[in-house]
Amino acid sequence: QVQLVESGGGRVQPGGSLKLSCVASRIIFSIYDMGWYRQAPGKERELVATITSGGSTNYADFVKGRFTISRDNAKNTVYLQMNSLKPDDTAVYSCNAAIHPRYYWGQGTQVTVSS
Repeated sequence: QVQLVESGGGRVQPGGSLKLSCVASRIIFSIYDMGWYRQAPGKERELVATITSGGSTNYADFVKGRFTISRDNAKNTVYLQMNSLKPDDTAVYSCNAAIHPRYYWGQGTQVTVSS
């Protein structure tokens, strides 16, 4: 059974930083496109950033210049470095592994930005 396990969430003050990790198991990680999504209370899930199997990245406009997605295929891990965090970044962050037509989700990690 495919597993995606996120970690690194927590509570941070505005302007602070967090680095999220998502470790995948039971998939050939290197061939999957990976992504981070988030869902705030009362809102729909939205794309944060993606990284293809070839390393190309894409970001939502609201995180450009603040967040960086990266991957380490040797560790089956995708990362999300989040800097200059804002209260609006508060959400559950989940990672996604996709290769058409299959996709998998992790359970998510809570990020709370508050003073």
